[in-house]
Amino acid sequence: MNDYSGPLSLLEIHLDRITRNYLSLQKRLIRGADCAAVVKADAYGLGATMVAPELYKANCRHFYVAHATEGVAVRKALNENLGKASIYVLHGAQGLQPQEFLQNELIPVLNSLGDIEQWSAVAKETGKKLSAILHIDTGMNRLGLSGAEVERLKNNLAPLKPLDVRYIMSHLACADEPAHPKNKEQLEKFKKLTAYLGLPCRLSLANSSGIFLGNDYHFDQARPGCSLYGINPTPGVENPVQDVITLKTRILQIRDVPAGETVGYSATYKASSPVKLATISVGYADGILRCIGASGLVTIGGQKCPIVGRVSMDTIIVDVTAVEIPLRAGEFAEIIGPHQTIDEVAAQAGTIGYEILTSLGKRYKRIYTGQ
Repeated sequence: MNDYSGPLSLLEIHLDRITRNYLSLQKRLIRGADCAAVVKADAYGLGATMVAPELYKANCRHFYVAHATEGVAVRKALNENLGKASIYVLHGAQGLQPQEFLQNELIPVLNSLGDIEQWSAVAKETGKKLSAILHIDTGMNRLGLSGAEVERLKNNLAPLKPLDVRYIMSHLACADEPAHPKNKEQLEKFKKLTAYLGLPCRLSLANSSGIFLGNDYHFDQARPGCSLYGINPTPGVENPVQDVITLKTRILQIRDVPAGETVGYSATYKASSPVKLATISVGYADGILRCIGASGLVTIGGQKCPIVGRVSMDTIIVDVTAVEIPLRAGEFAEIIGPHQTIDEVAAQAGTIGYEILTSLGKRYKRIYTGQ
Protein backbone atom coordinates (compact mmCIF):
# COMPACT_ATOMS: atom_id res chain seq x y z
CA MET A 1 0.00 0.00 0.00
CA ASN A 2 1.11 3.54 -0.69
CA ASP A 3 1.71 5.89 2.23
CA TYR A 4 -0.66 8.88 2.00
CA SER A 5 -0.12 9.99 5.61
CA GLY A 6 1.99 12.95 4.53
CA PRO A 7 0.67 16.14 2.91
CA LEU A 8 -0.62 15.87 -0.64
CA SER A 9 1.04 19.13 -1.70
CA LEU A 10 4.13 20.99 -0.48
CA LEU A 11 5.06 24.63 -1.03
CA GLU A 12 8.61 25.28 0.11
CA ILE A 13 9.51 28.95 0.49
CA HIS A 14 13.25 29.61 0.56
CA LEU A 15 13.56 32.66 2.80
CA ASP A 16 17.33 32.86 2.36
CA ARG A 17 16.85 33.31 -1.39
CA ILE A 18 14.38 36.15 -0.81
CA THR A 19 16.99 37.78 1.41
CA ARG A 20 19.71 37.30 -1.20
CA ASN A 21 17.45 38.82 -3.85
CA TYR A 22 16.88 41.84 -1.63
CA LEU A 23 20.59 42.32 -0.98
CA SER A 24 21.44 41.99 -4.68
CA LEU A 25 18.86 44.67 -5.54
CA GLN A 26 20.17 46.96 -2.82
CA LYS A 27 23.67 46.69 -4.28
CA ARG A 28 22.38 47.85 -7.67
CA LEU A 29 21.07 51.14 -6.28
CA ILE A 30 23.05 54.34 -6.26
CA ARG A 31 24.83 55.22 -3.07
CA GLY A 32 22.46 56.57 -0.43
CA ALA A 33 19.28 55.11 -1.91
CA ASP A 34 17.15 52.90 0.30
CA CYS A 35 15.80 49.59 -0.90
CA ALA A 36 12.27 49.07 0.40
CA ALA A 37 10.30 45.82 0.16
CA VAL A 38 6.80 45.47 -1.21
CA VAL A 39 5.06 42.82 0.90
CA LYS A 40 1.46 43.51 -0.17
CA ALA A 41 -0.94 40.65 -0.94
CA ASP A 42 0.69 38.64 1.86
CA ALA A 43 4.13 39.04 0.28
CA TYR A 44 2.74 38.01 -3.10
CA GLY A 45 1.13 34.99 -1.50
CA LEU A 46 4.24 33.71 0.29
CA GLY A 47 3.51 34.96 3.82
CA ALA A 48 4.30 38.54 4.79
CA THR A 49 4.65 37.77 8.50
CA MET A 50 7.43 35.29 7.65
CA VAL A 51 9.08 37.30 4.88
CA ALA A 52 9.18 40.74 6.50
CA PRO A 53 11.19 39.72 9.61
CA GLU A 54 13.79 38.01 7.42
CA LEU A 55 14.13 41.13 5.27
CA TYR A 56 14.41 43.24 8.41
CA LYS A 57 17.38 41.09 9.46
CA ALA A 58 18.90 41.98 6.07
CA ASN A 59 18.62 45.66 7.07
CA CYS A 60 15.39 46.45 5.23
CA ARG A 61 13.60 49.23 7.11
CA HIS A 62 10.85 50.22 4.65
CA PHE A 63 7.87 48.01 3.84
CA TYR A 64 4.91 48.64 1.52
CA VAL A 65 1.48 47.04 1.79
CA ALA A 66 -1.74 47.76 -0.10
CA HIS A 67 -4.32 47.52 2.71
CA ALA A 68 -4.05 48.81 6.25
CA THR A 69 -4.95 45.39 7.67
CA GLU A 70 -1.88 43.99 5.89
CA GLY A 71 0.18 46.65 7.60
CA VAL A 72 -1.16 45.66 11.02
CA ALA A 73 -0.06 42.06 10.46
CA VAL A 74 3.42 43.13 9.34
CA ARG A 75 3.77 45.54 12.26
CA LYS A 76 2.88 42.78 14.72
CA ALA A 77 5.39 40.40 13.13
CA LEU A 78 8.17 42.98 13.31
CA ASN A 79 7.39 44.24 16.80
CA GLU A 80 7.31 40.73 18.26
CA ASN A 81 10.73 39.78 16.96
CA LEU A 82 12.71 42.83 15.93
CA GLY A 83 12.81 46.62 16.03
CA LYS A 84 11.11 49.52 14.33
CA ALA A 85 10.46 49.86 10.63
CA SER A 86 8.37 52.15 8.44
CA ILE A 87 5.25 50.55 7.00
CA TYR A 88 3.53 52.42 4.18
CA VAL A 89 -0.06 51.77 3.05
CA LEU A 90 -0.46 52.27 -0.70
CA HIS A 91 -4.25 52.65 -0.54
CA GLY A 92 -4.03 55.50 1.91
CA ALA A 93 -5.60 55.97 5.33
CA GLN A 94 -8.53 53.69 4.53
CA GLY A 95 -9.82 50.49 6.09
CA LEU A 96 -9.11 51.34 9.74
CA GLN A 97 -10.14 54.01 12.19
CA PRO A 98 -7.50 56.78 12.44
CA GLN A 99 -6.65 55.72 15.98
CA GLU A 100 -5.90 52.15 14.83
CA PHE A 101 -3.76 53.55 12.05
CA LEU A 102 -1.74 55.53 14.56
CA GLN A 103 -1.52 52.74 17.14
CA ASN A 104 0.05 50.48 14.53
CA GLU A 105 2.35 53.26 13.31
CA LEU A 106 1.19 52.96 9.72
CA ILE A 107 2.08 55.65 7.21
CA PRO A 108 -0.48 56.33 4.47
CA VAL A 109 0.32 57.03 0.85
CA LEU A 110 -1.85 60.03 -0.02
CA ASN A 111 -3.23 59.63 -3.53
CA SER A 112 -5.52 62.65 -3.88
CA LEU A 113 -6.23 66.10 -2.51
CA GLY A 114 -9.04 64.52 -0.52
CA ASP A 115 -6.58 62.06 1.06
CA ILE A 116 -4.32 64.95 2.02
CA GLU A 117 -7.17 66.90 3.62
CA GLN A 118 -8.36 63.84 5.51
CA TRP A 119 -4.94 62.95 6.96
CA SER A 120 -4.22 66.60 7.70
CA ALA A 121 -7.45 66.78 9.71
CA VAL A 122 -6.35 63.73 11.73
CA ALA A 123 -3.02 65.43 12.41
CA LYS A 124 -4.75 68.57 13.64
CA GLU A 125 -7.02 66.52 15.93
CA THR A 126 -4.10 64.67 17.49
CA GLY A 127 -1.85 67.70 17.68
CA LYS A 128 0.97 65.66 16.15
CA LYS A 129 2.88 66.04 12.91
CA LEU A 130 1.90 62.84 11.11
CA SER A 131 4.06 61.08 8.55
CA ALA A 132 2.83 60.47 5.02
CA ILE A 133 3.94 59.77 1.47
CA LEU A 134 2.65 61.91 -1.37
CA HIS A 135 1.84 60.03 -4.57
CA ILE A 136 1.79 61.91 -7.86
CA ASP A 137 0.64 60.34 -11.12
CA THR A 138 3.10 60.57 -14.01
CA GLY A 139 1.22 58.51 -16.58
CA MET A 140 -0.05 55.32 -14.96
CA ASN A 141 -3.50 56.89 -14.43
CA ARG A 142 -4.29 54.54 -11.59
CA LEU A 143 -3.57 56.34 -8.32
CA GLY A 144 -1.91 59.62 -7.44
CA LEU A 145 -2.37 63.36 -7.87
CA SER A 146 -2.78 64.54 -11.45
CA GLY A 147 -0.73 67.40 -12.83
CA ALA A 148 -3.67 69.74 -12.28
CA GLU A 149 -3.98 68.62 -8.66
CA VAL A 150 -0.26 69.14 -8.13
CA GLU A 151 -0.69 72.70 -9.36
CA ARG A 152 -3.61 73.27 -6.99
CA LEU A 153 -1.53 71.89 -4.13
CA LYS A 154 1.39 74.13 -5.06
CA ASN A 155 -0.91 77.14 -4.86
CA ASN A 156 -2.14 76.10 -1.42
CA LEU A 157 0.35 74.09 0.63
CA ALA A 158 -1.53 74.68 3.87
CA PRO A 159 -2.98 71.13 4.05
CA LEU A 160 0.57 69.77 4.11
CA LYS A 161 1.73 71.88 7.06
CA PRO A 162 0.50 69.41 9.74
CA LEU A 163 2.22 66.56 7.89
CA ASP A 164 5.72 65.15 7.67
CA VAL A 165 5.94 64.19 4.00
CA ARG A 166 8.61 61.50 3.99
CA TYR A 167 8.68 60.80 0.25
CA ILE A 168 7.07 61.85 -2.98
CA MET A 169 6.52 58.75 -5.09
CA SER A 170 5.21 57.76 -8.49
CA HIS A 171 4.87 54.43 -10.30
CA LEU A 172 6.31 53.31 -13.63
CA ALA A 173 3.93 51.74 -16.13
CA CYS A 174 6.37 50.14 -18.60
CA ALA A 175 9.60 49.59 -16.68
CA ASP A 176 9.78 45.95 -17.81
CA GLU A 177 10.21 47.26 -21.38
CA PRO A 178 13.46 49.27 -21.21
CA ALA A 179 13.07 50.77 -24.69
CA HIS A 180 9.51 51.94 -24.13
CA PRO A 181 9.32 55.75 -24.48
CA LYS A 182 6.89 55.89 -21.55
CA ASN A 183 9.78 55.33 -19.13
CA LYS A 184 11.60 58.49 -20.15
CA GLU A 185 8.34 60.44 -20.28
CA GLN A 186 7.47 59.45 -16.72
CA LEU A 187 10.98 60.15 -15.47
CA GLU A 188 10.95 63.68 -16.88
CA LYS A 189 7.44 64.35 -15.62
CA PHE A 190 8.39 63.09 -12.15
CA LYS A 191 11.40 65.38 -12.00
CA LYS A 192 9.37 68.32 -13.27
CA LEU A 193 6.45 67.90 -10.85
CA THR A 194 8.59 67.24 -7.78
CA ALA A 195 10.76 70.26 -8.55
CA TYR A 196 7.61 72.33 -9.06
CA LEU A 197 6.28 71.37 -5.61
CA GLY A 198 9.66 72.09 -4.04
CA LEU A 199 9.01 70.05 -0.90
CA PRO A 200 12.04 69.11 1.25
CA CYS A 201 11.53 65.36 1.06
CA ARG A 202 13.00 62.28 -0.53
CA LEU A 203 11.87 60.80 -3.85
CA SER A 204 10.86 57.28 -4.92
CA LEU A 205 10.10 56.09 -8.46
CA ALA A 206 11.65 52.72 -9.32
CA ASN A 207 9.86 49.43 -8.90
CA SER A 208 11.62 46.09 -9.50
CA SER A 209 12.12 46.62 -13.23
CA GLY A 210 12.77 50.32 -12.71
CA ILE A 211 15.92 49.49 -10.75
CA PHE A 212 17.37 48.02 -13.96
CA LEU A 213 16.60 51.13 -16.03
CA GLY A 214 19.66 52.80 -14.53
CA ASN A 215 20.75 55.25 -11.88
CA ASP A 216 18.55 58.07 -13.15
CA TYR A 217 15.51 56.14 -11.90
CA HIS A 218 16.83 55.29 -8.42
CA PHE A 219 16.45 58.62 -6.61
CA ASP A 220 16.26 58.10 -2.81
CA GLN A 221 14.28 54.89 -2.56
CA ALA A 222 13.36 51.94 -4.78
CA ARG A 223 10.32 49.74 -4.13
CA PRO A 224 10.96 46.21 -5.49
CA GLY A 225 8.23 43.63 -5.20
CA CYS A 226 8.16 40.83 -7.79
CA SER A 227 11.95 40.53 -8.01
CA LEU A 228 12.16 39.70 -4.30
CA TYR A 229 10.05 36.62 -5.00
CA GLY A 230 11.96 35.30 -8.00
CA ILE A 231 9.96 36.82 -10.86
CA ASN A 232 12.25 38.10 -13.60
CA PRO A 233 12.26 41.94 -13.58
CA THR A 234 14.09 41.98 -16.92
CA PRO A 235 11.97 39.89 -19.32
CA GLY A 236 13.85 38.69 -22.38
CA VAL A 237 17.22 38.41 -20.65
CA GLU A 238 18.59 36.11 -17.95
CA ASN A 239 16.83 36.47 -14.63
CA PRO A 240 19.10 38.45 -12.27
CA VAL A 241 17.31 37.11 -9.17
CA GLN A 242 16.88 33.63 -7.73
CA ASP A 243 13.75 31.48 -7.73
CA VAL A 244 12.37 31.32 -4.20
CA ILE A 245 9.75 28.55 -4.19
CA THR A 246 9.48 24.84 -4.84
CA LEU A 247 5.95 23.55 -5.42
CA LYS A 248 5.27 19.85 -5.65
CA THR A 249 2.23 17.64 -5.28
CA ARG A 250 1.50 13.92 -5.19
CA ILE A 251 0.41 11.53 -7.90
CA LEU A 252 -2.97 10.10 -6.90
CA GLN A 253 -3.34 7.47 -9.59
CA ILE A 254 -1.64 6.10 -12.72
CA ARG A 255 -3.65 4.52 -15.50
CA ASP A 256 -3.17 3.19 -19.02
CA VAL A 257 -5.59 4.70 -21.53
CA PRO A 258 -6.12 3.15 -24.98
CA ALA A 259 -6.19 5.12 -28.22
CA GLY A 260 -9.49 6.84 -28.88
CA GLU A 261 -10.36 7.50 -25.22
CA THR A 262 -11.04 11.04 -24.04
CA VAL A 263 -9.72 12.69 -20.89
CA GLY A 264 -11.29 15.18 -18.49
CA TYR A 265 -14.25 17.52 -18.62
CA SER A 266 -15.83 18.22 -22.00
CA ALA A 267 -13.61 15.52 -23.53
CA THR A 268 -11.26 18.18 -24.91
CA TYR A 269 -8.36 15.70 -25.18
CA LYS A 270 -8.50 12.44 -27.14
CA ALA A 271 -5.66 9.94 -27.08
CA SER A 272 -4.35 9.34 -30.60
CA SER A 273 -2.32 6.36 -29.35
CA PRO A 274 -2.12 4.37 -26.09
CA VAL A 275 -0.90 6.62 -23.25
CA LYS A 276 0.01 6.35 -19.59
CA LEU A 277 -1.62 9.08 -17.50
CA ALA A 278 -1.04 10.30 -13.96
CA THR A 279 -3.70 12.14 -11.96
CA ILE A 280 -2.07 14.83 -9.80
CA SER A 281 -3.50 16.28 -6.58
CA VAL A 282 -3.70 19.94 -7.59
CA GLY A 283 -6.19 22.06 -9.52
CA TYR A 284 -7.58 25.51 -10.06
CA ALA A 285 -8.63 25.70 -6.40
CA ASP A 286 -4.89 25.59 -5.69
CA GLY A 287 -3.92 28.28 -8.19
CA ILE A 288 -3.24 26.06 -11.19
CA LEU A 289 -5.13 28.26 -13.62
CA ARG A 290 -7.74 26.50 -15.73
CA CYS A 291 -6.37 28.05 -18.91
CA ILE A 292 -3.02 26.27 -18.50
CA GLY A 293 -4.52 22.92 -19.49
CA ALA A 294 -3.63 23.11 -23.17
CA SER A 295 0.03 24.03 -22.68
CA GLY A 296 1.07 23.32 -19.08
CA LEU A 297 3.96 21.08 -18.08
CA VAL A 298 4.76 19.16 -14.91
CA THR A 299 8.10 17.52 -14.07
CA ILE A 300 7.93 13.87 -13.04
CA GLY A 301 10.95 11.61 -12.78
CA GLY A 302 13.10 14.37 -14.26
CA GLN A 303 10.94 14.46 -17.40
CA LYS A 304 8.69 17.36 -18.38
CA CYS A 305 5.23 15.94 -18.98
CA PRO A 306 2.30 17.73 -20.63
CA ILE A 307 -1.00 18.38 -18.90
CA VAL A 308 -3.82 16.80 -20.93
CA GLY A 309 -7.48 17.67 -20.78
CA ARG A 310 -8.93 20.42 -18.68
CA VAL A 311 -7.70 21.47 -15.26
CA SER A 312 -10.26 20.41 -12.63
CA MET A 313 -10.88 22.04 -9.28
CA ASP A 314 -8.69 19.56 -7.40
CA THR A 315 -6.77 17.60 -10.03
CA ILE A 316 -4.82 17.74 -13.25
CA ILE A 317 -4.06 14.83 -15.56
CA VAL A 318 -0.57 14.46 -17.01
CA ASP A 319 0.81 12.32 -19.83
CA VAL A 320 3.69 10.34 -18.31
CA THR A 321 4.20 7.97 -21.24
CA ALA A 322 7.72 9.31 -21.86
CA VAL A 323 8.88 8.86 -18.26
CA GLU A 324 11.41 6.04 -18.29
CA ILE A 325 11.61 5.24 -14.58
CA PRO A 326 8.84 3.28 -12.84
CA LEU A 327 6.18 5.49 -11.28
CA ARG A 328 3.66 4.82 -8.57
CA ALA A 329 0.91 6.68 -6.78
CA GLY A 330 2.09 8.72 -3.80
CA GLU A 331 5.23 10.07 -5.48
CA PHE A 332 5.68 13.81 -5.97
CA ALA A 333 5.42 15.78 -9.19
CA GLU A 334 7.15 19.16 -9.45
CA ILE A 335 4.98 22.08 -10.55
CA ILE A 336 7.50 24.88 -9.89
CA GLY A 337 11.10 24.33 -8.92
CA PRO A 338 14.53 23.46 -10.31
CA HIS A 339 13.10 22.15 -13.59
CA GLN A 340 10.54 24.89 -14.23
CA THR A 341 10.48 28.51 -13.09
CA ILE A 342 7.47 30.52 -12.08
CA ASP A 343 7.89 32.68 -15.19
CA GLU A 344 7.79 29.56 -17.37
CA VAL A 345 4.57 28.41 -15.70
CA ALA A 346 3.11 31.88 -16.18
CA ALA A 347 4.01 31.83 -19.89
CA GLN A 348 2.24 28.48 -20.28
CA ALA A 349 -0.89 30.05 -18.78
CA GLY A 350 -0.59 33.23 -20.87
CA THR A 351 -0.22 35.38 -17.77
CA ILE A 352 2.48 36.82 -15.47
CA GLY A 353 4.30 35.39 -12.49
CA TYR A 354 2.48 37.79 -10.17
CA GLU A 355 -0.85 36.07 -10.86
CA ILE A 356 0.61 32.60 -10.39
CA LEU A 357 2.17 33.48 -7.02
CA THR A 358 -0.82 35.33 -5.60
CA SER A 359 -3.21 32.58 -6.74
CA LEU A 360 -1.53 29.77 -4.82
CA GLY A 361 -4.22 28.27 -2.61
CA LYS A 362 -4.42 27.49 1.08
CA ARG A 363 -4.24 23.69 0.80
CA TYR A 364 -0.48 23.48 0.33
CA LYS A 365 1.55 22.57 3.37
CA ARG A 366 3.93 25.51 3.57
CA ILE A 367 7.49 24.91 4.63
CA TYR A 368 9.83 27.84 5.30
CA THR A 369 13.53 27.16 4.96
CA GLY A 370 16.68 29.25 5.14
CA GLN A 371 15.76 31.36 8.17
